[in-house]
Amino acid sequence: MEAQRILKADHEYRELDEWLKQAHITRLFLVCGNSIERLDIAGYFHSLESRLGIHVTRFSDFAPNPAYESAVKGVRLFTSGSCDGIIAVGGGSAMDVAKCIKLFSGMDPNRNFLEQKAVLNAIPFLAVPTTAGTGSEATRFAVIYYHGEKQSITDESLIPAAVLFQDKFLEPLPVYQKKAAMLDALCHGIESFWSVNSTVESRELSKAAITKILENRDAYLSGQQQACKEMLAASYLAGKAINITQTTAGHAMCYKLTSLYGIAHGHAAALSVRRLWPYMLGHLENGVDSRGEKWLEEMFLDLAKTFGADTAREGAEVFDRFIASLGLEIPVSGSDEEYVTLKNSVNAVRMKNNPIFLSTEEIDGLYHDIIRKKE
Repeated sequence: MEAQRILKADHEYRELDEWLKQAHITRLFLVCGNSIERLDIAGYFHSLESRLGIHVTRFSDFAPNPAYESAVKGVRLFTSGSCDGIIAVGGGSAMDVAKCIKLFSGMDPNRNFLEQKAVLNAIPFLAVPTTAGTGSEATRFAVIYYHGEKQSITDESLIPAAVLFQDKFLEPLPVYQKKAAMLDALCHGIESFWSVNSTVESRELSKAAITKILENRDAYLSGQQQACKEMLAASYLAGKAINITQTTAGHAMCYKLTSLYGIAHGHAAALSVRRLWPYMLGHLENGVDSRGEKWLEEMFLDLAKTFGADTAREGAEVFDRFIASLGLEIPVSGSDEEYVTLKNSVNAVRMKNNPIFLSTEEIDGLYHDIIRKKE
């Protein structure tokens, strides 16, 4: 696979023009939310046909946590419009839908796409992230929901051929959205670091991402341009790390928190990692990483040092204070049935990447620590 190309965004998007020409795109499929109209880049796509003769078909018929049916609609529109290139502008949902449309467009439309083997295609695909969190522009993963259940799709062809970064897209975002996206990237860095699949390369990427987030948090949340640029870079680095290692129990436990309590994905991931990290430190004897318990001790210490701490336990405490300082709401459980739903929702595949074995009872206990019980 060719190296991913990173494009610079200037006022006229000249490098994007050049990419479209080099990719020989004549009928572009634009996957984006309606919020694109608040961005300068919307005008760029409105003028493409008059300037370069490139027809644009826009697809926005999807919601956060996109459904399989949305991707199917997108494939039909992509095919009927004889489109020959895809650009996704937005956060994780737009990226996930675009990735699925790219992958599914090479399959039999008369059968369930999720039941078919991936068929590689050379459709040019470019990503324009408008949040700094998912890192989806750097990964081979996509998430889609089928009958309300999360489906993880993985294929190397889902990594965009090119990415265009524009830091000013982040400046006007609501503060809660900024916090949640930042936490998603931070949890990617943490989980990739301790994943059983970690490598020297992935841990260096994680360290770089975590460091950028810690150094730029306040300036980013206040909308400073350079900090927004650094946060985009951090999200991208964390995405590249996760592309190597995949996520672990923190993400496996967060998805149902998002849907059950209506909180953002990064918010939910942070609540999970906040309780998971110190718990694992107390149960290193249950490690499943083939590199052994001594390796786990050294790894957790190295992770803590990335957070500026002197001991492994202090590293978890620094992260805990980081989350507390953001003032995020802690969801409240209204019934015992909710805890049953939560523990039964955990993705077993992601649990295999976790460095410490967690039984169903332990997962249940963690959820009781994460979510407050209604009094």
